[in-house]
Amino acid sequence: MMAQDRTPSPPPLRQRWLEQLHEEPLDPELTICDPHHHLWERPESHYLLPELVADAESHNVVQTVFVECRSMYDRDRPEALRPVGETAFVHNIALQTADGQLRVAAGIVSHANLTLGSAVDEVLEEHTRTSANFRGIRHSAAWDASDALPFPRSSQGLLRDAKFREGFACLEKRGLTFDAWLYHPQLLELVDLARAFEGTTIVLDHVGGVLGLGPYAGKSEEIFEEWKRAMDELSSCPNVVVKLGGLTMPICGFGFHERDVPPGSEELAEALGPYYLFCIERFGPERCMFESNFPVDRASCAYGVLWNAFKRIAADFSAEERAALFHDTAARVYRL
Repeated sequence: MMAQDRTPSPPPLRQRWLEQLHEEPLDPELTICDPHHHLWERPESHYLLPELVADAESHNVVQTVFVECRSMYDRDRPEALRPVGETAFVHNIALQTADGQLRVAAGIVSHANLTLGSAVDEVLEEHTRTSANFRGIRHSAAWDASDALPFPRSSQGLLRDAKFREGFACLEKRGLTFDAWLYHPQLLELVDLARAFEGTTIVLDHVGGVLGLGPYAGKSEEIFEEWKRAMDELSSCPNVVVKLGGLTMPICGFGFHERDVPPGSEELAEALGPYYLFCIERFGPERCMFESNFPVDRASCAYGVLWNAFKRIAADFSAEERAALFHDTAARVYRL
């Protein structure tokens, strides 16, 4: 099996930059499931089990969910089945921690090309055979007309495509989740998909991909209001849950990665809190889960600092609500 680098890596992992700021964990006994991280080995960077464990040890992380990043595809197989190589790669990593205090990749979200229509069921079957930890699919729908955004475009209108929806219908039959990665102007397209497939759990990644580069730069207040209207509409879909994270990606426009010194948790909580608190208000803690999105978000802050920011944001919630936000919602949704 060989790595397949279709998706560009984030900026270098910047360990020395991150080490300029250290914070002790707040509420260190709080149990955490990190429901969104990646693992890869690429020529320009790697983030594998030692790096993840070193990050996770900064807090009481007991389980994680791996989400596809188009790494370690099996090029010896037909194109549709190549993503199964990533599942096999991550499954072997999961086995190394299966009996430990930290269970890495207790859930695996893989990729399958849903535009194959009903033929994608063969791919889903192969993922299922490859790992008992396989829980769902992510097929990126992120698209924008601007060339200023660094990630490859998906197809415009993918979520409404007839063949995509034919493939999407296969998920419910197998009890699989769908992780939705898109940009905030596309949120109403996801509303339409969620209402058409009420029996499939949809997990919205990174609070809907708020953009802050290119034509979106300098418009944070306007975009925040637009995003709130769309998220309010999406909250009416009971099959949708939200991952609270990802806003420290450079594409979101906060500029943390451009600092001489990385931000601390108080600053992060103040900047990101309005987005995450709005989601919790509309969706409820039982439909929200904090996520790291590491190592992508490592471009802007350290793992321990990020989870401290989440804890600050959730400080006024009850113990039961905090348990849901930091562990229980993720464990239930991904059947860990």
